[in-house]
Order: sequence, then structure tokens, then C-alpha cells
Amino acid sequence: MGYEIDFLPVGDESSGGDAIALRYGNLYGPRNEQTVIVIDGGYLKAGEALVEHIRKHYNTGIVDLVVSTHPDQDHISGLRVVLEELTVKKLLMHLPWSHSSDMARAKMILSLNSRALRTELRDSLQGATDLEEVAKAQGVPIEEPFLGWTSDDGAFRVLGPTEDYYRELLAEIVEPDSDAAARASWETLVHKLLAETSHEDLDTETLGENGETSAKNNTSAICLLEVAGRKFLFTGDAGIPALGQALDVLEAEGFQPGELGFVQVPHHGSRRNVSPSILNRLLGPKGQAAVIGTAFASVPLKNPEHKHPAKKTTNAFLRRGYPVHLTQGMSKCHFHDAPDREGYGTSTPEPLHTQVEDSGDA
Repeated sequence: MGYEIDFLPVGDESSGGDAIALRYGNLYGPRNEQTVIVIDGGYLKAGEALVEHIRKHYNTGIVDLVVSTHPDQDHISGLRVVLEELTVKKLLMHLPWSHSSDMARAKMILSLNSRALRTELRDSLQGATDLEEVAKAQGVPIEEPFLGWTSDDGAFRVLGPTEDYYRELLAEIVEPDSDAAARASWETLVHKLLAETSHEDLDTETLGENGETSAKNNTSAICLLEVAGRKFLFTGDAGIPALGQALDVLEAEGFQPGELGFVQVPHHGSRRNVSPSILNRLLGPKGQAAVIGTAFASVPLKNPEHKHPAKKTTNAFLRRGYPVHLTQGMSKCHFHDAPDREGYGTSTPEPLHTQVEDSGDA
């Protein structure tokens, strides 16, 4: 059984996103022997690129499953194009207003006067509301990506969030911790003002254990694909607590660090979404000289503030045997037993950076 996992570039400058297409099965055979999945769609331009890519390289206009990991604009906007221009059999997306009366009320306010809502709350609802409307108009059935959801063939499943954890996160989105937000803003400012570089090598690691990301990022659907005896993990923008819960599920099934053949670096390589202890559980201990698996990170073409990716993050993956390949304006493909593609060549992963920035990032 073959597979192709494609990360398309999103963003021309410093703002990136995720747009992922994949297929598995008999890639040399007819369409009915293959499964096609889209995970996130970047901005509108990336959605158009996804449609073209699937038609050209997968030779089909039918997508079996579309997954919206979370409603950030750099992940969800392009999915509108995918649903409108391709035949989509099923959409996985969260419906926050079905799990929170406050979200339901906010959705009603959004339809009347979007300016009445906080920017973050408005953005959390607008992308999801728009995508739901398109899905209904196109007759695409919607299911929610909570722990336990599994595709009909059993190859693709959701490891998190649980519905209970999702409700907790919605409460944080509706009523954010103002003290925590102010503290995070202050810490970011201090980091920028006092930005320095630190030394790292194969054993020396400066990535911290206390990284924090937003509640909205932690709502990301974390998905696992198992094909041809290999495991592939897709993380969206999930942070440390969300990844920890997904690992709890895997470890209960006997998962061992380093079993992944492929992993998506969370949140475009932000240092706030992973920690040494999480990576030890996921990939194995640091100090690996051999390549164990492959990691991809969707990152913008430019990285002026050293945010996406953070060098200490790509170093942390590399020293555990998972060198990171970056999009940076180019499509990247991880494949096995798949047809050759004209114009595609070997990708060079990020090297081990001996100097890493200590500046704040998203």
C-alpha cells in the first residue's frame, strides 16, 4: 500500500498556515482503491492550490474526507474553496455553539453585529460559521472530530480533544484569563527587548517545559493515520496539554516513543507548543545520531522574528531523530510506493543550529 502526504505552502511573508492533502491505497490503480483526505486549507489562495494539486497529482475531483482542525483563518479559510470546487464526501469540524450556550449566544450576535464581539472570539466563530454554511449548501455531511472518531476503513482516527476538554477550552475562549493574557504579553515584550542567542548542540537543549499556547490552538483535532505498518501524526496547532492527552491515549495502547514514521511539527514550529518531556514521550530521548522518522512544518516564506519555526524547536526534533523539512514557499511531499512526479526532488531538512534565539514567539 502506498501513500503521499503533501504540505502546500501558505503565506508569502511572515504569516503562514496549514494546507495538507494526502492519499493512500493502491496509488497506481483506480480511484476506488485510494482514499483522499484534506487536513486544513490555509488562506483562500492555498485552498485554490489544494484543488489544483488534487486534480493534477491525485487525478480526481473527489475528496473522501476534509478535516478542519480548528477555526484559525490560516487553517480554515481555504477549505471553503475545497468544498465548493471539489466533491467532498464528509467534513470533520467542531461546532462550538453546540457545546456552549455562550458560544451559541455569540454566534447569534455575530450574525447581527460582528463588531460587538472580541476579535479572538469573533474570529473563532466566523471561520467555523462560514464553513458550516458552505457544507450545508454543498450537501456535505458534518461530523465532529473528538477522541474516538475513526474512518470507515479504520486507518484514520482522532486522538483528541475529548468533548469534555473541548468544553473547558471553549470556556477559556469565551472568558479569557485577563491576568494570564497580560502576563504573556509582558513576557513576550521582555523577550523581544532582551533577545539573545544561546548555544545548542546534539545534547544541549534550551527548549523549556513551560510553553503555553492559546485555548483555541489547543482545540485542534489531533489525528493519526496508520498505513502500511506506519504511523503518521497530524497535530494542527495543538499545545503541550492537548498533545499530552493524545499521548495518554496512544500509550494506553502500547505506543512507544519513536514509533512514528512521520509527524507534523505543531503550530508551524513554535517553541510554545512542545517541551522536552512531550517530545521524549513522542519521539524518544535526545542525542539520536540516526534518522528515525520525518517531520514537516508548515512555515511562512520569511521568518523575521524567528517565530515560525523556532530554531530550538527544529533542533529538538532533529536531536531525537526527526529532522524537520520546511515548506517556506514550496510544496513538500512524503511518500512511499507512489508514482514519480515531474518537478519534485529531494528535500533538505533543517540542520542543527548551534545558535538559537531566545526571543518570544507565538
